[in-house]
Amino acid sequence: MKATTYEKRIIKNMKSVGTYKPEFEKVICNLAQIFEDMDEARKQFVSSGGKFLVEHTNKNGSTNFVKNPSYMIIESLQKNVLIYSRELGLTPEGLKKINSDGLSTQKMSKLDEALFQLTADG
Repeated sequence: MKATTYEKRIIKNMKSVGTYKPEFEKVICNLAQIFEDMDEARKQFVSSGGKFLVEHTNKNGSTNFVKNPSYMIIESLQKNVLIYSRELGLTPEGLKKINSDGLSTQKMSKLDEALFQLTADG
């Protein structure tokens, strides 16, 4: 999927949880690009056999099993997705932090509005 499609989905998700602000566009673009890169990395991983461990011969001639470099790229991108998603409030922890920092717009209850009007008039 293209980064622009991911970008639209990210914005939609942010709007649904109430964390979207136009000032976050650059971070949203970066996250969308990471998603696109991860799609490409997964394709390469599958086309290379999709094995999590591969044989590696070191400079001494010893052959060992090591984590597949293609999969290591996917893991790294997944960590970045989590970090960016958290910053944008798209994880439970990230949303909780944003809400506690006062960045969310909370609606006043009818009682709060009435009490506010009483104190403002008085």
